[in-house]
Amino acid sequence: MPPALPAGGGSPLPAVSSGSGTAFAIGWASLLLAALPLGMALLNLSTLRPPPRAEPGGRRPRLSVLIPARDEENNIGDAVRCVLNSSDVELELLVLDDGSTDRTPDILASIEDDRLRVLRGGPLPRGWSGKQHACSVLGERARHPLLVFVDADVRLEPDALSRLAAFMERHPAVALASGFPHQVTRSWSERLLLPLIHLLLMGYRPAILDRDGLDPAFAAGCGQLFVARRGAYRAVGGHAAIRRSLHDGLTLPRAFRKRGFRTALFDATPMARVRMYEGAAPLWEGLTKNATEGMATPRALPVWTVLLGGGHVLPFLLCVLAPSAPARAALAMNLGLRMLLAGRFRQSLRGAVLHPFGVAGLLGVQWAALWRARRGRPSTWRGRRYSAA
Repeated sequence: MPPALPAGGGSPLPAVSSGSGTAFAIGWASLLLAALPLGMALLNLSTLRPPPRAEPGGRRPRLSVLIPARDEENNIGDAVRCVLNSSDVELELLVLDDGSTDRTPDILASIEDDRLRVLRGGPLPRGWSGKQHACSVLGERARHPLLVFVDADVRLEPDALSRLAAFMERHPAVALASGFPHQVTRSWSERLLLPLIHLLLMGYRPAILDRDGLDPAFAAGCGQLFVARRGAYRAVGGHAAIRRSLHDGLTLPRAFRKRGFRTALFDATPMARVRMYEGAAPLWEGLTKNATEGMATPRALPVWTVLLGGGHVLPFLLCVLAPSAPARAALAMNLGLRMLLAGRFRQSLRGAVLHPFGVAGLLGVQWAALWRARRGRPSTWRGRRYSAA
């Protein structure tokens, strides 16, 4: 028999089972979890801006550019040349060769420029991570009022340093500022996982609550590119304040804020680029290395699993297994948000289309890092081992 029609005609009304009703309710929950980051990102994108361009004909700012380098033969030459090609600034460039066993020292020795000083790193002191010790030595030897810490795989545009100086001049209360360079991604693992940095930053960090730049709970940054005022940096204790950390992107801004110094974020997409990891194995090693100083803690990771899994992975699963209007709307929000971020930050559109798989992979990395830390297994980076503690 055909299904009964409602009074007055119209379309048939399918019966709704208790199972489909549960799926419908779960779909609504996923919709709410998907709407949260979309709404927050729309607000945050209006506040995150690139540093302004310097006024022509103004005073040339003085900056010390500081690069820690350990086994960077594939990067250091280009990184140094990009810095030395900077325009409209007075700079010194200090590179610390941190016990490299490849051609890094030879490449540095072949570059002739009076603005470049190469330092030789000694044995790593007990209780320090390699990068923080290298940056600490560089910070102590820097002479100019603004300190720019740059990773060796970052490529600065010629106007990047002048724009950093203009940002600090426009925001005199800011002691430390940081920006995420454009992330160059070439493998599928990179396209899936690395753009999620901006998803977390834009979708889950309420910038409106961070206007004073002083609350350590909202501190954020990118260890690939920092600019600091030398006086504030030394008052904080420099990188010695975070000597054990493997995740200076979070811990350095927190250290500044705990001492009462303001920090800020800017969009570094148009002025710097970086290929952070080349392929799946370095990506896995790099993300698990610093995960336990971010999301992968016993208290935080269950919450993040609900937020990310429920808001970004669950809608896709529901659309496949138990389709409903809320689930489809949630999935549309996910893809719309990723497309929005991909356009703004020049990210891979192919990675954005596969967004649910990327989020699932990110959660897998975090849980693996937590499991490894709970078992006391050390992290490794650049040939060094760091205890799980």
